[in-house]
Amino acid sequence: MAAQDGVISVGFVAGADLKRAAALEDLPIDSLWTGGHVASRNPSGEAMMSLARLSAVTERVRIGTSILLLPLYAPAIVAKQVADLDRATGGRLVLGVGIGGEYPQEFSACQVPVRERGRRTDEAIGLLRRLWTAQTISHDGPFYPMTDVRIHPAPAQPGGPPVIVAGRKEPAMRRAALLGDGWMPYLYSPRRYAASARTIRQAAADAGRDLSGFEWYAFVFVNVDPDGDRAREEAARTMGGTYNQDFKTMVDSVAAAGTAEEVTGRLRDFVDAGARHFVFMPAPGTGDPDRVVHRLLDEVIPPLRAHGNEQAAARAGDEAAR
Repeated sequence: MAAQDGVISVGFVAGADLKRAAALEDLPIDSLWTGGHVASRNPSGEAMMSLARLSAVTERVRIGTSILLLPLYAPAIVAKQVADLDRATGGRLVLGVGIGGEYPQEFSACQVPVRERGRRTDEAIGLLRRLWTAQTISHDGPFYPMTDVRIHPAPAQPGGPPVIVAGRKEPAMRRAALLGDGWMPYLYSPRRYAASARTIRQAAADAGRDLSGFEWYAFVFVNVDPDGDRAREEAARTMGGTYNQDFKTMVDSVAAAGTAEEVTGRLRDFVDAGARHFVFMPAPGTGDPDRVVHRLLDEVIPPLRAHGNEQAAARAGDEAAR
């Protein structure tokens, strides 16, 4: 699904307020996202239930999980849930997946050893794609063996929704390169994003995999305020509450917070590093998240999309000259 204007797409984490999610869809954005946990330190919803609720109040935008902790779930259940929701939404789903691990109690509660989470995820991604064919399949993998299983009807999107791999470390990059349809890192600087893109492209090339159609997401905490110092302070407060650590010295490295001009420059650096679809998490501290949303859309996104279009035009010109 194309961006609202050119090559840069914009999405937001919707949160639990469904009225707010419906209002966000009326804005010039491309996607809405929801995440969740089974048993985390902070209260949260569950990702698939949250996605189902989001599907019921949206009609236009792509909706996705950011993220589903795939190793906690039986792939057949996820395949069925996603197929049903993809049909119900007319093929608007995106499945963002990760391996988690920061809350070990989730894994013990779900009877999944933490040390197996990466291998389980690798096996599950391939199995999901086979189950989404709506054909009868058998699978002899070490974690999810099954015989003569057919999950049907199929999702609306041929082959199923895109599977976007989230993470921060090299194993996640390799997972994206070899198994995923896209990459969505978080708490990254533009420099680190560019390095991850190079790693993914090289891993795919080494495996002989064509990345045509691969989607380059960036999950970014954001705060826009006329007072740049206040924006950075509130962003650090929001992130500290989420991750239970002090972000005051790191906020400039792993978020986009400041004045509209500062945030535009920061996000332009992400575009130059290869990001094309932003998933924004407003980080207003004690402030109003919708104020951040509107400042971002009114003051930051137009010049950012113009920059993306200029980049695309320059690349097209270079290709035509060859």
